[in-house]
Amino acid sequence: MIRLIVSCGWICAVTVVAVYVTGAFLLGEPGATTVHKATEALEQLKTQPINVPMIANGKIEGYVVAQFVYLADAHRLKQLPVPPDVFVADEAFRTLYSTSVDFRHLDKYDIGALTRTLVAKVNQRLGADIVKEVLVDQFIYVPRSDISR
Repeated sequence: MIRLIVSCGWICAVTVVAVYVTGAFLLGEPGATTVHKATEALEQLKTQPINVPMIANGKIEGYVVAQFVYLADAHRLKQLPVPPDVFVADEAFRTLYSTSVDFRHLDKYDIGALTRTLVAKVNQRLGADIVKEVLVDQFIYVPRSDISR
C-alpha cells in the first residue's frame, strides 16, 4: 500500500515539474514573443465596395465590384490626417480601370499582382510604409446584361 502511495506521489511530482519546465521554455522563447509583438501593431480595416466600369469598344460591358481589407501599422495610422481607405479605394479603381483584362474570365486574373501593386502605390502616396498588406474581400464581375434597369 505504501508503495502505491509513494509511486503516485512520484508521478504527480514528475508531471508538475514537466509542466513547469515546458511553460518556462515556451515563455522564454524569443521567436514567439517577437511574432506576437509584430501582429499587435497591425490594424485591420475594410474599404467600401467600389464599382469600376469596364469599357470595351466605346461601350460599357459591365462592372467590377471590389472590396478590400488592408492591414496597416496602428501607430502610424493614428498620425495620418486622412484614413488610408480613400487611397486604397482610389488606387484600386485606377488600377482596375486602366487594365485591359477580359473580366468575363476572372480565373486568369492575377489578384496577387493587384494587391502588391496596391500596397506599393498607396504607401508611395502616403509617403511612408503604413499599409503592410492588402487582401481581397470581394471581387465580382457583373455583365451589363445582368443589370436591371
